[in-house]
Amino acid sequence: MKKIVLISMLVSATFLSFGQQGKKATQKPNVIFIYADDLGYGDLSSYGATKISTPNIDRLAKQGIRFTNAHCTSATCTPSRYALMTGEYPWRKGAAILPGDAALIIPTNRITLPGMFKNAGYQTAIVGKWHLGLGAEVAKNWNAEIRPGPNEVGFDYSFIFPATADRVPTVFMENGKVLATEAQDPIRVDYYKKVGNDPTGEDHPELLKMKASPGQGHNQTIVNGIGRIGYMSGGHKARWVDEELSLTFLSKAQRFIEEHKTQPFFLYFALTEPHVPRMPATMFKGKSGLGYRGDAILQLDWTVGEILKQVKLSGLAKNTIIIFTSDNGPVLNDGYEDEAVTKLNGHTPAGPLRGGKYSAFEGGTRIPFILSWPGAVKPQTSLALVCQMDLLASFSKLLHQPVPNGEAADGENLLNAFMGKTQQGRKVLVQQGGALSVVKDNWKYIEPSKGAAVNPLTQIETGSAPGPQLYNLKDDIGEKNNLAAKYPDKVKELAALLAKIQGGVK
Repeated sequence: MKKIVLISMLVSATFLSFGQQGKKATQKPNVIFIYADDLGYGDLSSYGATKISTPNIDRLAKQGIRFTNAHCTSATCTPSRYALMTGEYPWRKGAAILPGDAALIIPTNRITLPGMFKNAGYQTAIVGKWHLGLGAEVAKNWNAEIRPGPNEVGFDYSFIFPATADRVPTVFMENGKVLATEAQDPIRVDYYKKVGNDPTGEDHPELLKMKASPGQGHNQTIVNGIGRIGYMSGGHKARWVDEELSLTFLSKAQRFIEEHKTQPFFLYFALTEPHVPRMPATMFKGKSGLGYRGDAILQLDWTVGEILKQVKLSGLAKNTIIIFTSDNGPVLNDGYEDEAVTKLNGHTPAGPLRGGKYSAFEGGTRIPFILSWPGAVKPQTSLALVCQMDLLASFSKLLHQPVPNGEAADGENLLNAFMGKTQQGRKVLVQQGGALSVVKDNWKYIEPSKGAAVNPLTQIETGSAPGPQLYNLKDDIGEKNNLAAKYPDKVKELAALLAKIQGGVK
């Protein structure tokens, strides 16, 4: 009899511990994953910024866990998003920044982050930037339903734009269909040759309200007075207005939260800020004193605040996990002359880190990462080495949803680190920037590469060098002192480790 009672107590404790608040196992936590775009480690006041204030994100950090050694896998957007969705290093599949007409690169027959939540009984949604391709082929009919896409890889609901705001087509899509299409004004997209008669930034610079930076490709079809990458014709009623982008996405996210407040949900809210073209709503223009990039960060922070209000209004504050992070490091000059450089005003987007977007240095992949779960996660700062790629395996553990053998193989179950129960995270992480690098026990090795040391367009250090680089991140987070010559055995060890991982062995 005593044994039966003991077993009963253990089972009850297991169910109750799910929410850490005495809740039944059926009351699974909602999860809202907020993904900023090109936001740097030093862009938030909770991470040391002094020239700009982000009170809403800071409040999230104060009530949750602020990670100081969290990473995306890659220093560019598409690869990081691929890893987040699949739990797999993107360089294994050759994932790179995609044009707006690319085919879907997420496999439809394997487990994904939203797919795992869906299997656990969650309603799943993506609102915002997608940039992982659509359809089975590059050539597609933008005036008809386009599949496969987000809905085929685990999302019950999708409201997106196909790529990024600086690439055509500049349209909203809901569940595989472009909104507001007209038969008499069909959409055509081409990334190699001009289509239709819309003016381009190259031919008609006098029509631009934001000048394109030389050599970066943002001088093709003009939409809303801004030159884009790629050519587009038609769909004039379907085209968005840049200043309304974020407000539109916010309203869709708020509506999803309200409509699903009585059932567990996973919301992937992929923001556009502060990615180019930076064209914030009028109420934010000129407010930061740092140009449109700073204004966009203020808009981002306000948007997070509105999501927090919606969660509270819906009565979900104590049973909702909110994660806030960024897809890669910061960049100032990335296609447009928008005063991001001239009005920097002493702000340091990467904080103490070297490099930024596109870079193998820490500024490329070490990003803000905040996790809040009131009542379940104690406020703290965590030094644990964690990666966005690990969320699939970690939530799989939380929701008791096994990952099929051979899938999401590069992700690790770091649930205890994400929940603040331990400061122990990954032992090894491969980072992708201007070159591949590997981190182990605070030692970072960057493999030799032939690329330019500084990107001539963005003026960001790439991390590329003809010889090996070795840094002790514990003492030198800014990667100022290359210790490769001093510790050749460590270089040899880490080079062998990187080669082993590249060969498919963890």
